[in-house]
Formats: sequence, C-alpha cells, structure tokens
Amino acid sequence: MHREEVVLRLSYDQALVLSDWLERMESSRAFSEVVDDRAVWSALHRISGTLDKSLVDIFSADYTQRLQAARLRLSETLGDFDPGADE
Repeated sequence: MHREEVVLRLSYDQALVLSDWLERMESSRAFSEVVDDRAVWSALHRISGTLDKSLVDIFSADYTQRLQAARLRLSETLGDFDPGADE
C-alpha cells in the first residue's frame, strides 16, 4: 500500500476560484448531503486549508474583482465546454 503524498498543481487562477467555491460549498446543507462519505471531508479540509494558506489574494481589499478576473480568464480557456450539454 502506498503511503506517499499526492501533489496537485493548479494555476493561481484555478486555486483562487476553487478556494472560493469550496468556501461557499463546504458550509451548505446541499453539499453536505452530496458528500456522504465522512472520509472525503478529510481531503476537502486539507485542500481548502492549503489553498487558504497559499492565496494572499483572499485577504485583499479588491478580492471580489480579482476573483472575477480569474473566473473570466479560466472561462475563456474552456472554449465551448458545456458540462450540462450531455443531459
């Protein structure tokens, strides 16, 4: 059995957007119902905590503008990707 750590690499924009999303989702009842495996919360808390320690922008006065700019840049890289198109 492997006991090594797994390293994930994200761009700063990806990390900023993911951090914001996790912050909003982790406290919602709906998300708690979707994440029905208690062990998964361990990984979610680790990811969230690591992002919070790594991202200086979350403490900036213009955080909302920086977050919106990051979302826009990331959305532009997706092109025509539509996750709901297969439904």
